[in-house]
Formats: sequence, C-alpha cells, structure tokens
Amino acid sequence: MDAIVDWVQRALANPWPRAAVVVAVAIVAAALARTVLARTLGVLVARTATTLDDVVVGALREPLFMTVLCLGLARAADVAPLDDGVRSVTHSLLQTVAVWVWARAAFRIGHAVLDSMSRTARDGSVVQPRTLPVFDMLVKIGVGGLAVYFMFLAWDIDVTAWLASAGIVGIAVGFAAKDTLANLFSGIFIVADAPYKLGDFIVLDGGLRGKVTRIGLRSTRILTRDDVEITIPNAVIGASKIVNETGGPSVKQRIAITVEVAYGSDVDRVRDVLLACADHPEIAADPEPRVRFREFGASGLVHQLLVWIEDPEARGRVTDALNVRVYKALGAAGIEIPYSKHDVYIKEMPR
Repeated sequence: MDAIVDWVQRALANPWPRAAVVVAVAIVAAALARTVLARTLGVLVARTATTLDDVVVGALREPLFMTVLCLGLARAADVAPLDDGVRSVTHSLLQTVAVWVWARAAFRIGHAVLDSMSRTARDGSVVQPRTLPVFDMLVKIGVGGLAVYFMFLAWDIDVTAWLASAGIVGIAVGFAAKDTLANLFSGIFIVADAPYKLGDFIVLDGGLRGKVTRIGLRSTRILTRDDVEITIPNAVIGASKIVNETGGPSVKQRIAITVEVAYGSDVDRVRDVLLACADHPEIAADPEPRVRFREFGASGLVHQLLVWIEDPEARGRVTDALNVRVYKALGAAGIEIPYSKHDVYIKEMPR
C-alpha cells in the first residue's frame, strides 16, 4: 500500500500527470452537473403544462457541461508546464468556446420565449405571429453582438477602437444607404402594425389596386387584375394612404351597381326588379342584398343595388354579371333607363 501511495506521489510530482487528473476530474464534474440539472429541474418542469421550461432546461444542459469542462481545462493549462503564450491562447480559446455555446443557448431560449408569447398573444400584444420574425431577428442581432463583444474581450482586443470605427462606418453607410434603411424600417413597421396581410386587396394613393402577394422587409409586391406584379418600396407605402378592401372583421367586399330610371317609374317595382337581379351564386346571403333610392338626378331617379361578395377577386365578374342582368331586367319590365338630355323651351320666337 505504501508503495502505491509513493508511486502516486511521484507521479503527481510531474505537472503533466497532474494536468491529466484535472482534465479527468473536469469531465466527471461536467457530466455530473449536467445530470443533476437534468434530473432536478426535469422533475420540476414535468409538473407544468407549458413546454417552454422544457426547452429552457434542454438548452442549458450543453452550456453547463461545456462551462465546467472549460474551467477544468483552463485549470489544467495552468498546471501543465506550458509556455506563457500557449497558455494565453488556450485560455482565450476556451473562453471563446464558452461564449459561443452560451450564445447558441441564448438563441434557442430567446426563440422559444418569443414563440410562446406569439402563440398566446392577444389583440394589441406587441409579440404576435406576424411580428415574430422581426423580434426573432432583433434577439439574434443582440445576442450575436454581445457574443462578439465577449469574444473580443477573451482575446484582449481593444473594443473601444472597434466601436469607434464601427460608428464611423455606420454613419457612412447610413448616408450612402438611407433609402434602403428607410425601406427596411418601414418594412419592420408594416410587419408590426399589419395594415394589410397576404391575400388582401389594397388601393394606394395613386389608384393602384392589387392583391398582396409578398411582404418583405424592403418591399411589398402586389398583383394587379392584369396579372402584372408590381414591387413597391416599403418607404413609399409607409408614406401613403392605403385602402384595404378586405380589411376589417370580414373579408367580404361590397359592390354598388348604380342605375337611373325615368321619372314617373314605379319605385317599388324598380326595387323588386333590382333585388331579383341579385340572385347570383357568388353573392353572399349575409348581409343580404339591398336597394337604395339615392337621389333625384338630372335625368332620372338614381338607385343603387348593394351586394356583398365572399371573394374580392370576383368583383369584376360579379359587376359585369349584375350590369347585364339589371339592363335586361329593366328592359323586360318596361322600365326606361333615361339618357342625359335637355329640354329647351322657347318663350318667344325672334322677329
């Protein structure tokens, strides 16, 4: 027994075996820490209904293992007879690995938290499914920036000089790409505010109308009725008044067919004829079609047939069908559609 103890003492007198023992102890300690974390917190998170805590615990297992292991390896590097330069590089590498592992865990936890918030979001909440990509990108930028900062510190790099240089470069890039940045920020606000969504029919200030086919951070694409795709910079949309024809609590769109009938026509008869024309398969039953007597026009009595359609894309087809039906129905009923005319009365013939 004394011989074994004496052999161990002689072996540990050499720094390399001592460093190997430190590495072995670090591996065992790292494995124990990961196991204890998984079992202890696993029991607690199993009692909750949400899966968010499971994701957090799962994301922390690797960083905890690597942190304990890196600490042990750093201690082994101090024990081993290494050159000062090699020891410094080893410490920097281990710190970089630790920062990288924790950054990956932060990415995963941040995404899980945002995803949970978006799935349980209510009206008016900041984080919603449509704004999730924006906040996810902000988390990645923030965590990535902090990770780079701590990696610079690990390698004893002067962060102040880099930040000053980055500030100057940022100002130059900002002036050179101000239009691109304006489109980018407008895209973020459009995604967050959601004035329209994919599939909506919108009308811009200039009368341009189309179906939204893509919403990007730089631009929005709409498809017109002529099957022409138009790309509009988000900065233009952000500064424009937008009419969303499919917005609101329902996607149904109203169509108004305006028609004049001659003075002296039976308005009740006109109402019945127009309502009969609304019997069309693409016209919604709720709200039900209705007729409004709008005004006494210059040449006739102005009526409007109001109907609602489920699919905004059918507006052109339904309008065409209703115009044909109204024209034929009024003609068949003997109701005159007047044309614009003026009656001239001569009070006295010139002599």
